[in-house]
Amino acid sequence: MSRRAKPSEPAPVGDSFQNLIARVGLNAGNLNAGGKYDFSPVSRDRVMMENCYRSSWIAGQAVDTVAQDMTREGVEMRGDIDPQQIEVIERATSRLRLWDSLCDTVKWSRLYGGCVAVLMIDGQKVETPLRRDTIGRGQFKGLLVLDRWVVQPSLTDLVTDFGPEIGKPRFYQVIADAQGLMNMKIHHSRVIRLDGTELPYWQRIAENGWGQSVLERLWDRLIPYDSITQGASQLVFKAHLRTYKVKGLREILAMGGKAEQGLLKQIEAIRVFQSNEGLTLMDGEDEFDATSYTFSGLSDLMLQFAQQISGATGIPLVRLLGQSPAGMSATGESDIRLYYDNISQMQERQLRSGINVLYDILYRSEIGTPPPENFDFDFKSLWQLDDVQKAAVATSVTTAVAAASDAGIIDRATALKELRQSGHVTGVWTQITDEDITEAEAEPPPSMSELDNDADAGQKAGEGSGSGE
Repeated sequence: MSRRAKPSEPAPVGDSFQNLIARVGLNAGNLNAGGKYDFSPVSRDRVMMENCYRSSWIAGQAVDTVAQDMTREGVEMRGDIDPQQIEVIERATSRLRLWDSLCDTVKWSRLYGGCVAVLMIDGQKVETPLRRDTIGRGQFKGLLVLDRWVVQPSLTDLVTDFGPEIGKPRFYQVIADAQGLMNMKIHHSRVIRLDGTELPYWQRIAENGWGQSVLERLWDRLIPYDSITQGASQLVFKAHLRTYKVKGLREILAMGGKAEQGLLKQIEAIRVFQSNEGLTLMDGEDEFDATSYTFSGLSDLMLQFAQQISGATGIPLVRLLGQSPAGMSATGESDIRLYYDNISQMQERQLRSGINVLYDILYRSEIGTPPPENFDFDFKSLWQLDDVQKAAVATSVTTAVAAASDAGIIDRATALKELRQSGHVTGVWTQITDEDITEAEAEPPPSMSELDNDADAGQKAGEGSGSGE
């Protein structure tokens, strides 16, 4: 009868392939058998995270780069909305610095593992559920960013209503040291919450419902990268080593006095002659050697560690380190495009739901009415057009708008609005003013006789071309 293992005893886990004679595979008595993954939750050490963020530039890049790129270009609104209203909302976005606040929210969620942006609405209590229908003009005052260490989620009072918020804290208690809303309780519907690296259920419980810092997975790669960088800088001081062998050095140092002073005087004379004349003056029985250190291989080693950090963060080297791609005909364009695709996915996954609420509130506060039912937005592309591409887009848009205006599909005022709206992409038609649009709106529509004359002229032109054939 085989002995059953006790429940407390860890069961050995083997690799799918083992060769015990050659000691190949896990638990085969080789060095790999001692490897394991320990639980090292550095995300809980707030001071350590802050020290790392402040002192290590590569850690700062890992946190800031993605946050800045996710919020760099903003969104492009679409739906049954007037271009002038779009401009009003965009001006309010700049005035309230909403994208700066969203960037900070993403940034501190990546550093600490969690962060919330509070929707500040004048006249409504923050501990009550959000009431969008009661928001009037000028009530929305912006976002207040609070990281996970200045808010305490209600761990025992969770959302029970079916929906994406089920299981999340119903309230967030702000501590007394926060920069705003001190000691106040905030309802979950009034916050845009972002976690860092999402964790499984039991790990979220261990983190008070938050995620983990993006630096935690990089920790065992950040330390070697910074270590080898500092080590390489120390080697510079030892790149040229000189050895001076003195006969009877032990006796001279043991005697001290005039003998030691004479030795020091001789060494000083050597230094003076080496500096002035490039000569090495020494006794005939002494020996002098110079050893130079080569740095070959260090750059490759540093690049390998940087590539590991690049792969772990998903940021290409050309964006993470700001260096030009290596290799013949290498441009880094494919890497950047793949990175921008990943950023687009993160925007859709992490920001869309919160920005939906944000722009609904902003629309009510600036326009005074609820947004249209088909109101929506798209994240603007991070890939920037060059001057040639912008000129081609401007030509296409202008031709299409002019054709629609000539065909009577849109009036002149609408054509001017469409051209000005395209200016943020093409850089053309940005000087169309509100007065130009107002003047175009005041123009009388073309009379039926004018339309008939245009039609007759077109028909005669067609007949003339036919007779010519």
